[in-house]
Amino acid sequence: MLDFAIFAVTFLLALVGAVLYLYPAFRQAAGIPGITPTEEKDGNLPDIVNSGSLHEFLVNLHERYGPVVSFWFGRRLVVSLGTVDVLKQHINPNKTLDPFETMLKSLLRYQSGGGNVSENHMRKKLCENGVTNSLKSNFALLLKLSEELLDKWLSYPETQHVPLSQHMLGFAMKSVTQMVMGSTFENDQEVICFQKNHGTVWSEIGKGFLDGSLDKNTTRKKQYEDALVQLESVLRNIIKERKGRNFSQHIFIDSLVQGNLNDQQILEDSMIFSLASCIITAKLCTWAICFLTTSEEVQKKLYEEINQVFGNGPITPEKIEQLRPSSFMPLVWYFRILILGHLHTSMKYLSLSL
Repeated sequence: MLDFAIFAVTFLLALVGAVLYLYPAFRQAAGIPGITPTEEKDGNLPDIVNSGSLHEFLVNLHERYGPVVSFWFGRRLVVSLGTVDVLKQHINPNKTLDPFETMLKSLLRYQSGGGNVSENHMRKKLCENGVTNSLKSNFALLLKLSEELLDKWLSYPETQHVPLSQHMLGFAMKSVTQMVMGSTFENDQEVICFQKNHGTVWSEIGKGFLDGSLDKNTTRKKQYEDALVQLESVLRNIIKERKGRNFSQHIFIDSLVQGNLNDQQILEDSMIFSLASCIITAKLCTWAICFLTTSEEVQKKLYEEINQVFGNGPITPEKIEQLRPSSFMPLVWYFRILILGHLHTSMKYLSLSL
């Protein structure tokens, strides 16, 4: 009888502990300031939606709790670092899982992630090598696309309005699609089709999943699913085409094909990279050019450094590495160098709109 009583009390305590842990109001990161989940399934997603954007949500969160805060993205605990100094203290070069990538794969309902440490490390190295090799192989392409846009801008009158965000998105789409998927996207119609489907999928990732409106609207959900299917179909065809063959142009998918990955893993990794790279490249280029056009002092300093490193010689990947800071994304640097090098005296006249 005594044994049964001890078992019953132990079981009851364990049950109460499990309830307290699993119930949203009691789920909080130990030792990290932050907020508890608003809903058990969605965590703090309703709070993010009510704030207007993830950025506004995080700004308010850091103002309340300091440089290190925690919140819940669905059932996943997220820790946000709000200063560069704190970020430097927590950088882990051996990290194999990217939270942003994990989130995208979850929203796209991809299942191949979450492998063991060695597998994740191998896939990370494949992606890093893919970026490095595709940049080197397509350097001339980046120069060509940059100069085409530069010539377009230089043809404008000094008072001409420039829709910078729109132009940077177009540049990113043209460059990333060809670097990731190859010469198929030399055709502008293919780029336009990709951009349309990309926009449909990305807009729902940014909103439809967060506020739950996608599942409530059958028309939008079908448009999203159709766009995703078309993007995946394009990738599957390119993966099939590149397997077992040699091409003069090395693209990102080639590095994945040459690795020890199955077709589904290649599809998922190339999809995530394509979706994210277009937006990240476009936004980085947009703000880099925007800030340069509004600061003549920064323009002058960067222009002097460019002259010092390049002189009258050609722009090469090796010389770009000599510029500071070397940690900037190479693609952004390539474009900024071209723009500033040619527009040193005329950038301040551009009328920009983000």
